[in-house]
Amino acid sequence: MNHRITRLIFAIGIGIVVAVFAYRWIIDPAPRAERVMQESAVAAARNLLEQTLEIGTLEVVDPLEPDRKIGKTYVFPAARGWEVSGFYRRDDNDLWHPYLMTLDDSLQLTHLKVSDPALFDRVNDKPLLEILP
Repeated sequence: MNHRITRLIFAIGIGIVVAVFAYRWIIDPAPRAERVMQESAVAAARNLLEQTLEIGTLEVVDPLEPDRKIGKTYVFPAARGWEVSGFYRRDDNDLWHPYLMTLDDSLQLTHLKVSDPALFDRVNDKPLLEILP
């Protein structure tokens, strides 16, 4: 009898602790604010990728539109700004090309690494662009 009461009190105590932590986690605005900043960084990265490469319409796989069959994509805070990785291709006949973009705090491009040999001729025109073989 005494063990039943102890187990019941222990279970209620654990339930209350879990409920309090869950409630505090749900109402915490920090994760939602972080997600909004991540989405803004990825949206800016999409636009900057198209503007920087200037190769027409691109099909992009990034953290907002992931496709694990193609590869993993990331958005994470850097020392000053954001880093966004993903993949792009020109059309269905093209291979997927990985990219890594570094943005500053104001979501302006500071560096773009692309693995796309077809763009080697553009390196001289764009100092922020680095083409990998």
